[in-house]
Amino acid sequence: MNPEIEKVKVLIVGSGPAGYTAAIYASRAGLSPVLYTGGQPGGQLTITNDVENYPGYPNGVAGPEMMEDFRKQAERFGTQVRYGLATSVDFTTKPHTVIIDEQITIHADTVLISTGASAKWLGIESETRLNGKGVSACAVCDGFFFRGQEVAIVGAGDTACEEASYLSNICSKVYMLIRKDEMRASQIMQKRVMNNPKIEILWNTETDEILGEEEVNGIRIFNNKTGQKSEIAISGFFVAIGHEPNTGIFKDYIHMDDAGYIKTIPGSTKTNVEGVFACGDAQDNIYRQAVTAAGTGCMAALDAERYLAEFEND
Repeated sequence: MNPEIEKVKVLIVGSGPAGYTAAIYASRAGLSPVLYTGGQPGGQLTITNDVENYPGYPNGVAGPEMMEDFRKQAERFGTQVRYGLATSVDFTTKPHTVIIDEQITIHADTVLISTGASAKWLGIESETRLNGKGVSACAVCDGFFFRGQEVAIVGAGDTACEEASYLSNICSKVYMLIRKDEMRASQIMQKRVMNNPKIEILWNTETDEILGEEEVNGIRIFNNKTGQKSEIAISGFFVAIGHEPNTGIFKDYIHMDDAGYIKTIPGSTKTNVEGVFACGDAQDNIYRQAVTAAGTGCMAALDAERYLAEFEND
């Protein structure tokens, strides 16, 4: 056999809470899973300094440390964790074919997709430099660290409104930066933020720079109609302009919504292709939390185990 072709029962594409949890369950079931970590081993949590809302860590934990714990637990039960990126797939035949790094061919009886989603960013240098030091793309994850402080959030959709409302419950003031003179959020969400005395909406406003050396201490903004610049003192800067699921290589085979999130059969992780399952943020555009991702990772492994049992009994 070509040494660059390998046959496996369970292939997990992507790491993070979903992929590693799927690996834990699949390996404990004796399915000898192979997991390829993807381009960001451990997923988005590897760029999260502190995680305080995941059960089992009463004192909180650094995101990279938590993902290392997940990986070690998966390997303890026999998962082969490998570094590599799935670059193409063919789901038209069985077993399914996945190409890794355009070189290695995997023939898999089942494929568990846990490729996650990536936050969209503004693209300014200070945003990258201060990521995890006051800059965040998840208010629910990180808002607690800024309780009683003033923060800003960028975005004009329902998610931005929801996160601004959430932040207003724990922060002293929330500046909402809107690039246009209108929002694209639903009317009910617009009313919610406009009627909230702790939220100040700044229309036609864009971010010029996030201020601070070691952590965020302010922002410089400008009005894109007048060109006028000003500075605001804040401690937290949240970007809520959307996420992009990392699902592009599957689009020719797997049903997705308009945004690219994988559609699964309700109550399961099954996709429209038999033997292919999706878990984590690749199929969740609502919750996007580590704990919910881990839950669907468990579901995907159990679904795959049942599928293989039926497959072998046919």
